[in-house]
Amino acid sequence: MEHRSGYVNIIGKPNVGKSTLMNAMVGEKLSIITSRAQTTRHRILGILNAPDYQIIFSDTPGILEPFYKLQEAMLKAARSALVDADVLIYITDTGEQPDAEDELTGKLSRMKIPLLIAINKIDLSNQEQVKACIESWNRVLPGAEKIPISAKENFNVDLLFNRILHHLPESPPYYPRDALTDKSERFFAGEMIREKILLHYRQEIPYSVEVEIESFKEQSNLIKICAVIFTEKESQKGILIGSEGKALKRVGREARLEMEDFFDRKVYLELRVKVKKDWRNNERLIKKFGYR
Repeated sequence: MEHRSGYVNIIGKPNVGKSTLMNAMVGEKLSIITSRAQTTRHRILGILNAPDYQIIFSDTPGILEPFYKLQEAMLKAARSALVDADVLIYITDTGEQPDAEDELTGKLSRMKIPLLIAINKIDLSNQEQVKACIESWNRVLPGAEKIPISAKENFNVDLLFNRILHHLPESPPYYPRDALTDKSERFFAGEMIREKILLHYRQEIPYSVEVEIESFKEQSNLIKICAVIFTEKESQKGILIGSEGKALKRVGREARLEMEDFFDRKVYLELRVKVKKDWRNNERLIKKFGYR
């Protein structure tokens, strides 16, 4: 039986549903999802195995103009997806107007690999808007396939998946058959905490924090996790903790429940908050937190 394997990289601007699409494809929640832009900070692999194929999906940070060094690292991770893909998915929605003069559009037009334009969130649009969006992309990238989808509602995701399989090169598996991702359990624990912060805090707070898992100790029926939430200012620390610690307790409770579901074990979670002034512009700390 012919076996196919390859890297399918998902790129796009912030808040277009890249993470929702990858999770739908893989069938697991590997990327955190919120309505906020810049939710995804790292490049995350999700590996889907079947007897005759292995697809390595790659979710990347949204492509944006960087204003500080953390965003520069995120943009570098996103651009790396243009280099090592066997199939590239550019995810967009009807709100984005393609620009033939845009640097990224120029790079996409020169790609030698299959390019799929996934027009997402069509459940929030009408037929005329979707048709106009497809026509706009046809003018700018005529060689790419355009597929309207709703990742959230799982509409046309199967059609997109079948086109991925069609373009996947013949190859043996790159990863063991039981592999689901390239990230560790510690990584996902930190992302679950960060997701709750994104959901419950406003303004600059969610973007100024980083979560570090200090310890991750597994026992037979329990995982003990100690995590530190770093922020940039003392005032932000106070907001994170909240009156009588209630805000931080809510984050910890919700993150712990999600961890227990994800790890299928009881979790003891300890959270602390520390200040690292202007860490988003500190190259040493950015590397320490796992950004390259």
